Amino acid sequence: MLEFAGFLPFLLVIGMAAIQLGLVGYGANQAGSAARAAARAESLNQGTGGAAAAESASAWLDPTPDGCGGGSTITCTVTVHVPAIIPLFDGWDLHRRATMPNDNQNDGS
Repeated sequence: MLEFAGFLPFLLVIGMAAIQLGLVGYGANQAGSAARAAARAESLNQGTGGAAAAESASAWLDPTPDGCGGGSTITCTVTVHVPAIIPLFDGWDLHRRATMPNDNQNDGS
């Protein structure tokens, strides 16, 4: 029993680190999905990328579109904040970028 009590803090830290790694992976996935949704919405209808990014990611990750660039392709960047569950950490900001062809661009025909 005494050996288990001495080893328990290490098991808890390893378990929390595994959960934190899963949260970071989930946050990266959500940021990528939000960036793709923002780029696609922006390529179809100018000005709707930010709303599409906010709707396509989990609200607790606080998705923030960093703007979309125009031209023949639309590139959007989205930042999400992954909270830390391990004490002494502040969390992480993850950035993902997606590019889509601009469907609204006039091809001259």
